[in-house]
Amino acid sequence: MSEGVEWGLHCCVTLAWLGDDRPVSTARLAAFFDLPTAYLNKRLQALVRAGILASTPGARGGFRLARPPETITLMDVVVAVEGPDEAFRCMEIRRQGAGAELPERDFRQPCGIATAMRRAELAWRRELAGQTLADILAAAPAASADRTRRWFALERTGS
Repeated sequence: MSEGVEWGLHCCVTLAWLGDDRPVSTARLAAFFDLPTAYLNKRLQALVRAGILASTPGARGGFRLARPPETITLMDVVVAVEGPDEAFRCMEIRRQGAGAELPERDFRQPCGIATAMRRAELAWRRELAGQTLADILAAAPAASADRTRRWFALERTGS
């Protein structure tokens, strides 16, 4: 999984903590997390395409949550940033090398590795689909939310 998933999740949590309809620019989010603006913007645009964030163009534009935190799962963010493909892709290497000459009947059943990896992937996806941004917000220390709100409030007031 790429770092973009972490970036996307933290930005979503930050936008939820700010909780207003005023968009936050990529530059401000990047500065808050000390991330490269251009790369962060690509991840945020992926979240817009997925309907997780909404974007407002222009000098006072930026990003805000498009849906309530209760309706955004961690899996939604993972799929938006990484795509829907499975993490493990069986390439059937057992059909190569010494296995290249074996009869087709030897490959009718998926191998134990592919089966185990698929089972683990499904459990991982189920777990992420069962957790929302609201769950993350509820588990986070109140001090983190307060610190985030203060940092962004200073920027808005020019202090």
